[in-house]
Amino acid sequence: MLDVKGLTSSFIEPWRTSSFADNDQAPWHFVGNIEELLRQQIAGLDSSYQRVDEVAVHRTARIEAGAVVKGPAIIGANCFIAAGAYLRGGVYLERDCIIGPSSELKTTVMFAGSKLAHMNFVGDSIIGADVNIEAGAIIANYRNELKDRNIRIVYRGQVIDTGVSKFGALVGDGSRIGANAVIAPGALLERGSIVGRLQLIDQKPED
Repeated sequence: MLDVKGLTSSFIEPWRTSSFADNDQAPWHFVGNIEELLRQQIAGLDSSYQRVDEVAVHRTARIEAGAVVKGPAIIGANCFIAAGAYLRGGVYLERDCIIGPSSELKTTVMFAGSKLAHMNFVGDSIIGADVNIEAGAIIANYRNELKDRNIRIVYRGQVIDTGVSKFGALVGDGSRIGANAVIAPGALLERGSIVGRLQLIDQKPED
């Protein structure tokens, strides 16, 4: 039987030494609880972060005019958020992350050096280190097209029933997602995954 509690650390090496290292929830349950987890972390941040309400921004990070960051959110060292970007629903950027123009990031953790190019949507996801998501690529988080919207995933020959209706993807370190690709809700992309431009990745079971 697959140990879903160990999935995140097996896909994302920096998870093991991050502030989330003690959290062994399945990734879909982790993102479901991320807002409260971030509030706890914000309370313990040092003076290298500037805080406004529930948004904590490292003093070396840069947020352009016209970007919107709704709390709770932690924006790490040397991150860059471009004009028109929209971050909401609980967002954590570790360090050296880039959120490009007109990109939306919702209820998501991104580890060091990961990038959204521009005009992306990423929802309810955990993104590893050094992940590059090209322009227009989408990580969807909700199966609007199905009557039963509970997210199920086929992984290594097993069907995982997440028990949730909102979950995007767990994306392993070093992955590359090409322009205008679509990652359907409930994807598990192992380290170094390559998704081609215009490609669809859908790991739901066959009907």
